[in-house]
Parts: sequence; C-alpha cells; structure tokens
Amino acid sequence: MSIQQILQKGISEALQSLFSIGAKPEEILLQPTRREFIGQQTLVVFPYAKPAGKSPEETGRIIGQYLSDNMPEVSGYNVVKGFLNLEIANDYWVSLLSQMHADTEPGTLPAKGEKVIIEYSSPNTNKPLHLGHLRNILLGSALSNIMKAAGFEVVRANLINDRGIHICKSMLAYELEGEGETPESAGLKGDHLIGKYYVAFDKIYKKEIADLVASGTDQKTAEKTAPSIVAAQDMLLKWEANDPETVALWQKLNDWVMAGFEETYKRLGVGFDKFYKESETYLPGKEIVQEGLKNGVFFTAPDGSVRIDLTGDGLDEKVVQRSDGTSVYITQDMGTADLKYQDFHANRSVYVVGNEQDYHFKVLFLILQKLGRPYANGLFHLSYGMVELPAGKMKSREGTVVDADDLVEAMVTEAKERSSELGKIAEFSTEEQNALFEILGLGAIKYYLLKVEPKKKMLFNPAESIELQGNTATFVQYTHARIRSIVRKAEQSGIKAEANSEYNLHPLELDLVNNLSSFAPIVQEAAERYSPALVCNYIYDLAKAYNSFFAELGIFSAEKPEQVAFRVMLSETTGKSIKTGFGLLGIGVPERM
Repeated sequence: MSIQQILQKGISEALQSLFSIGAKPEEILLQPTRREFIGQQTLVVFPYAKPAGKSPEETGRIIGQYLSDNMPEVSGYNVVKGFLNLEIANDYWVSLLSQMHADTEPGTLPAKGEKVIIEYSSPNTNKPLHLGHLRNILLGSALSNIMKAAGFEVVRANLINDRGIHICKSMLAYELEGEGETPESAGLKGDHLIGKYYVAFDKIYKKEIADLVASGTDQKTAEKTAPSIVAAQDMLLKWEANDPETVALWQKLNDWVMAGFEETYKRLGVGFDKFYKESETYLPGKEIVQEGLKNGVFFTAPDGSVRIDLTGDGLDEKVVQRSDGTSVYITQDMGTADLKYQDFHANRSVYVVGNEQDYHFKVLFLILQKLGRPYANGLFHLSYGMVELPAGKMKSREGTVVDADDLVEAMVTEAKERSSELGKIAEFSTEEQNALFEILGLGAIKYYLLKVEPKKKMLFNPAESIELQGNTATFVQYTHARIRSIVRKAEQSGIKAEANSEYNLHPLELDLVNNLSSFAPIVQEAAERYSPALVCNYIYDLAKAYNSFFAELGIFSAEKPEQVAFRVMLSETTGKSIKTGFGLLGIGVPERM
C-alpha cells in the first residue's frame, strides 16, 4: 500500500475508535503538506469536527495523537487551524526506497479484471498523416500504455477510413492524371503520392465550379453539378455495387497508402492490436439501420433517407443512411461499435477523436443506447483540441496542413544541430549519434503534445519543445543521462547502492523519496482521467526534484560512505522511474547525452 492508503486506513480506525464516526478509508481525503509546514501528508479535519463535537483544532490534535501512538509510520504531527499535518517516520522512507529500488516495474498496479478498447489514429486513406493526427496517435498510444500499467487489459484499435466520397476523389484524380505513377516511380511514400491526387482533385473541382459560375450557374448548383463531383459520386455507387475495376483501383491505392502509414507508425513507435476498415464495417452498420427501422428507433423520411429524431433529447434529427442507400459516417460507426464488442466484449470503449466531432459522438452514443446495446454505457469520447504551429515556422508539402513525416524529420534535424553545437557527442559513433538524434527529436514532439491536457487547444512550438531547460522532454532526458553517468561511476568505483535502516534522511532526500512514491497513484489517476498529461508533469516534477537534490547535496562529495550508498540508490531508483514513466508516454531516454 502507498503511504496515503496506510494513513487512510489508520485515520478510518481512529475516527471510529475516538468518535464512533464511520468513514471508509477510500473516502478520507489526504493532500501533500504545503512546503511551509512540517509534515508530508495533511488531513482536512473540518468534515469530522462537528460529528466529533469538538473544534477543528482539538479534533485534529486528538486524531494526531492517536495516529502517533498507534501507527509506527507516523513520527509526529502538528495542527494548523483545521489541518492536521502528519510527519512520516524516517525508517518508513528508508524501507520504502529499498522496496522501490528492488521493484522492476515501478508505477505498475495489480490487474483489475477489466478490458478497455482504445481506438485512435483512424486516418483517411486519401492523404498523409498530419500534425493533428500526431496528437491523436500519441494520445491513444500513451493512454493505452498508462491503462495497461494501471491494471487494465487493453486492446489498441485503429479504424481505417478507407471508403466514401473523399476516397473516390483521390481515385478519380489518379484515373485522370496518374498515368500509371507508383510510389516507386514517384519516389514518394504511398500516402504522400495519393495525397497529391487528393489535392489535384480539389484543383479540378474548383476550376469546374468557377467555369460553371462564369457561365451563369449559381454557386450551390455549380458545387453539386460540377462534372468531377458527379463522377466521384458515381464512382462511390460503383464501389458499393462491387464493380471490379473500381474495386481493383481502390484496393491498389489503399494498399499504397497503408504501407506509407505503417512507415510513419513504425518510426513513431506505435502499434495496434486490431485494424477495422470502414469498407468492412459499413455493411453491419446498414443491418443496424434495418434493425432500427423495424423497432421504431429510426424512420424513413420523405426524401428516402433513414433518420432518427433526437430533438426530444436536446439534439437534432440525424441521417443514418442517405436516400440513395449509401452509408454515412454514423452508419459505419454503429457497425464498428458492434464488431468491437463482438470481438472483445470490452467493459469500456474509448474513442480518441478531435473535439470537432463532439456532437457526432453524443449522437452515436445516444443512438446505441436507444438501440439497447449492452456496451453503450461504457463508451467514452476522449476529445482533444486542435494543434497549431507558430506562423511561418514550418510549411507542409501541400501548403495547407503540417505533414507528420515532415515535422518528425525537421525535429530530428533540429536535435542533430543542437547536439552538435554543444559538442558533447564527439566521441559517439555515427550510429550512436543518429540513435540519439532520433530519441531527442521524437521525444520533443511527443512530450510537447502530451504534456497539455487533451481538451485544450495548443500551440506546438518546435524550437521551444527541444530546449534543454524548462518543461521539455530534453530536460528530463538530460536528467536521466546524468543519473546513468552517476550509476556507472558508482559501479566502476565498487560503490553498492544500499540503504541502512537507521539512515537519517536530509529533507531533500525525503522529498525525492516521497515524490517517487507518488508514481503508482499518478498512473491510476491518469488512467481514470484519460490524461497522459498527468504522467508528463509528474515525471517533469520528479526530474526537477532530483536536480535540486543533486545540486545541493551532491553524490560522491558526501562525507559518509552510507550517504554515498543511499544517494546512489536514490539516483538509480529515480532514473528507473523516469525511464518507466517516459516509456508509458512512448518516449525513449538516452544512457549518454
């Protein structure tokens, strides 16, 4: 148990014994003691003063004395108004550090017997991944790692948006202008090649609209009747009718794009347990539409489309199938939800999707509830804000969005330039240098995108993300490299990392051990709140605490051998927690830097 859990149990017993107040341990709220007061954990006494029939100060003193008399973990206490500050015994911290040092999986919690499926990335197969996709992918991957560490059985899912009118636009442009071009002949990744044709379609379409408007057609009619959009809609109908030529072209282009995505995923170090494709899930979705028509959840509108009326729930009327019988996004989303449940029977299903789809998921979840799906109450939309770059900092190859591959390459190059300027890696081999640049460049992106709470819109500043000082991955990675250097020096000097049970901790050492003990609770909280940002900022605070300890106390300059041995153990344990915490975020840490 953590010190918080130990204290909660003791306080619960004290309340019952002293005042006949029944309070479950998990209901007792503790908080870290403020730095200006003595102690490590603080109990807010006010909720118990009235039932105890005493003032908050007197209630606090009575509880504090009981804990001091009955709990070896509590060495002292003080009461400030209605706050009981508890001092934790020195030998508890020494013993705890020894346990954490021996722990091979810090931050890992017992299995919960609960399965979670996390769906993320979910790209369209008509263009490359971009900066917005990066936040999505990194959030989903980090959350998967965190929830697994928190004791959940996790399934990583990726729904590939490989059908629909947007896919047909790329296909049509390739038919018109492709001339047999392939990724190999173009020297491009497959997703970049097909993205080029998606942009080409847009140019064709806009020119046709302009020509129609110039000849007297109104704007809306021109947008609906432009030859290219009509041809793309006809292509979608052919695809749904399983026309051999259309399907063959679709398969070829999709294969190219998926191969390109896989290269990006591999470089980012992310993976998936299950791929779903909208080309396969829209048919089960259509079956659900028919089910909903039969049981009265859906109705057929005068125009032939199938809809659901959600106005009574404060929402709108929603189309679930077009009048021509083709599916819309929510059709295949219903089908995917059913397939995921059939495949995994997960207790929870988390959708990592941008906040522009907030309304869509409100509608989807409500529809699935009205359809009586057994999994409907376990659905959660992890909504995240847009990511922007400072104007002029970086341009994409298409000029409209920031390409993920371009950003990664630019950050690795930036890491190379900055590391070379510092001149500390001259003795590294070329292979070691390149590996370091990759760790630093990718770490800068991942940490910067993950340290902000998902719901917040954010500005990604490439230059700031790789600074050696401040709340950056580079700062944490440098701290880890420093710790590893200390551990290597200790090993070479024959110094064993160990802690004497009677060792008297310096306040900075105690702070650091206390900080280390918060790892598992932070992982638990991050899983409950679906927030990798909590892990980011915990690891940053841990690195800061270590650097404060190192700057003031040092390691090998300590007067007594037991101090050196203890501080080496403290350093090694901190390094392990940093490495594990960054591992949960998908970020590497270097041994040397």
